[in-house]
Amino acid sequence: MVIRTRLVELSSLEAVAYRQKLRGGQAGVVILRHDSAQPGLALLNRHSGEADLAAHTPADLFPPEAFQEALELTAGLPYSSRGPVRSPAAVAGAAAGAPAAAEAPSPLDEEHTAEEIATVNSADYAAIVKAYTNKKGEISYELLNKALIQAARSNPYVAEMVARKATLEEIRDHVLKANFEAVTANRALGLAEVHRIVELLDEVSPRSVLRDLNDDLRKLLGEAGA
Repeated sequence: MVIRTRLVELSSLEAVAYRQKLRGGQAGVVILRHDSAQPGLALLNRHSGEADLAAHTPADLFPPEAFQEALELTAGLPYSSRGPVRSPAAVAGAAAGAPAAAEAPSPLDEEHTAEEIATVNSADYAAIVKAYTNKKGEISYELLNKALIQAARSNPYVAEMVARKATLEEIRDHVLKANFEAVTANRALGLAEVHRIVELLDEVSPRSVLRDLNDDLRKLLGEAGA
């Protein structure tokens, strides 16, 4: 099993695409052409948010505009534990008994840890995805951050933490844990699992999904220090 989004159909190519969580905190965009057995892979750049073509992915088969479209169509789609997929050409070749070509090792072949699979399959993750998913089936980062900011602003313990100059990270962890416990009704939710869920909700880096919350917490800390 791999941790990926559902498939989306491209208009710029006769192809489908999806995002996949890779090891080391990376995320990739995968394109499967209908007429080629080779998948195209681009890695999401943590700094720019753009897709960088991976080594061994031919640019003539997988142009930048196709990855850009795949990025737009998969933006906000939640990760889930799904089976690996192959292009129709690869499936047809296997059915015909064609010998497999030697390929360089691919990040798509990586197995996820038991903890990652357990988290993405957990009822806690499902409850949080459901709570913050819009009618299009996309995670609403605006809704998530709004809920977290309101919780932080109305929580007396957060005000106490701000007054005693707790770090932004400490305050954010408290707000996240309290919110996720309320949404999942699981008071035993551990901070490590909270962090894994945030990473699954995120598109590029473990902190960008919480950018609005981080900005508001900085404002709170700044107002307290003024």
